[in-house]
Amino acid sequence: MAKTLAGAGTDAVFSYAGRTAKPVSQPLPTRVGGFGGAEGLAAYMQAEAITHVVDATHPFAAQMSTNAVQACEMAGVPLCAFERPAWQAGESDTWVHADSIEAAVEALPETPARVFLAIGKQNLSQFAAKPQHHYLLRLVDEPEAPLPLPHTMVEIARGPFDAADDTALMQHHGITHVVAKNAGGTGAAAKLTAARGLGLPVVMIGRPKVPERPVKGSVAEVMAWLSHPAG
Repeated sequence: MAKTLAGAGTDAVFSYAGRTAKPVSQPLPTRVGGFGGAEGLAAYMQAEAITHVVDATHPFAAQMSTNAVQACEMAGVPLCAFERPAWQAGESDTWVHADSIEAAVEALPETPARVFLAIGKQNLSQFAAKPQHHYLLRLVDEPEAPLPLPHTMVEIARGPFDAADDTALMQHHGITHVVAKNAGGTGAAAKLTAARGLGLPVVMIGRPKVPERPVKGSVAEVMAWLSHPAG
């Protein structure tokens, strides 16, 4: 999205939340950090004369998306979400659907297992309720504080990932279960392909609810939306 906007000469700014130490550089002017809630974002848009907002946050960044919808309503600025379709289970997949992190914890067995916890770093503490498992974590940055799980192995890596590499990773660590957030897209789907090939169950966490807003599924759709001044 950023490359297309830059290539079209669009006057745009790219905003990162600041969750990672070294975010991927973008071909647009970039700001990092929060705005101070919906009110702060609305004030920023008014100060910078923003005319359109594209919410391209992670599908699980529900608070950020909620703030964006509310801020755009306050400022009278049109918004659309750029969202990749959710993953769907295939015939050979073994998925357990969970509607929350807590439900995903409950879905794991009581007997010790080796779990690839592919959910990032924000929700690790909930899994301390089942400390008997060995957890494999894949993070973008080295942990800054002790992890809340007693038995863990950390892999530092940034996607996109390869199915062959993820298969080898799971085999090396003797993984028996995979826990994932339904982020969709291709960049993080390799773990699902690997789990399918290895016959491993996947606990798939469904996306959180966000306020209703227009949703576009491709760069072309977003660019077409941007071409209409009325939003």
